[in-house]
Amino acid sequence: MKRALFPGSFDPLTLGHFDIISRGVHLFDEVVVAIGINADKNYMFTLEERQKFIEEAFKDEPKVKVVTYKGMTIDFCKEIQAGFILRGLRNPADFEFEKAIAHTNRKLSKIETVFLLTAARTSYISSSIVRDVIRNQGDYTVLVPKSVKIK
Repeated sequence: MKRALFPGSFDPLTLGHFDIISRGVHLFDEVVVAIGINADKNYMFTLEERQKFIEEAFKDEPKVKVVTYKGMTIDFCKEIQAGFILRGLRNPADFEFEKAIAHTNRKLSKIETVFLLTAARTSYISSSIVRDVIRNQGDYTVLVPKSVKIK
């Protein structure tokens, strides 16, 4: 089975994330969306909310699994037998950042990183921009899947 891990904080899930996951299911037998737990980070949404957003967005896609994890991503890949890490690239800065991580992961393990370019229509969207729009009472719904709802 070709299993890929798509790690992130998903605070919140964006249309960019949704696009990468949706395209990833055509490349892999299973895409495991892994929400990293970092106690030092302040999140806008709870872990449970973030997990629910993703599960709801992909409820009709059996090839997508949603989990949480702590620690190094490559260690979690080994634990769940994922041979690939899936990452989305929006711009050259993303590439440089992700390239360094991918090289490090390859040095420490046999896990390959697969990069997908984000669709042009979503390349400007980031979770931090979505959070800023939400904090300022803007229309965040044009940036996220329908499953992302503010209470």
